[in-house]
Amino acid sequence: MANHARIRILVLFLAVLGALAALIWALSNRTRVDRAAAVVKSTTTENSPAADQRPSPSLSLPPVVAPDAAASPQPSTTPTEIIPQPSATAAQSPDALPHSTQLLIPVAGVRPEQLRDTFEEARSEGRKHDAIDIPAPQGTPVLAATDGRILKLFESKPGGTTIYQLGNDNRTVYYYAHLERYAEGIHEGRAVRRGEVIAYVGDTGNAGAGNYHLHFSILIVSDPKRYWDGTNINPYPLLRGSESK
Repeated sequence: MANHARIRILVLFLAVLGALAALIWALSNRTRVDRAAAVVKSTTTENSPAADQRPSPSLSLPPVVAPDAAASPQPSTTPTEIIPQPSATAAQSPDALPHSTQLLIPVAGVRPEQLRDTFEEARSEGRKHDAIDIPAPQGTPVLAATDGRILKLFESKPGGTTIYQLGNDNRTVYYYAHLERYAEGIHEGRAVRRGEVIAYVGDTGNAGAGNYHLHFSILIVSDPKRYWDGTNINPYPLLRGSESK
């Protein structure tokens, strides 16, 4: 009987000892977790910007867009990739161009009946062409369609070698793309006369090797400084009624 009593006491003692050990282990583990959480919280707070230093969504700037399907990047105010893209519904009426009767077909030797209306044709990414393509042999002179001045000479991945010409009305921009090269003496700010050689037909940009043609578009702008942003006019009816040189 005495032995049985001692065994029960020993078992009870071991049980109490085991419970104490488990309690001590749990308390110790809880302390380590709390310390780790405190370190993480401190690090996150130090590496995060204060609320008043984070940019406000209201300060985000809208993208500036640029014109053509055959040659159209997305520009900024100081463009690195621009080709005119309409900001409004493209107008096709010749009445939208005040001096349409003065236009000349901008590729030497091309007659009105050789032109094809490509204004509404689809281009990549669901875009519309908003311009006319005038095929011609490599190196054919590109002519100023009307009087004005050279507003911008620009090298673009889509448009290749390009020219933006501002008409004398100070609101119409004529865009010539895929040029092989500029004519000698052409520079920004230079006044040009209708029929003057300003460049030569090429296949630069995304025209495709050997696909020699002039990409020509007309844009009505409200601010000549934003020469890529305006309403496109269909050049086809204007050029069909003009003359060649």
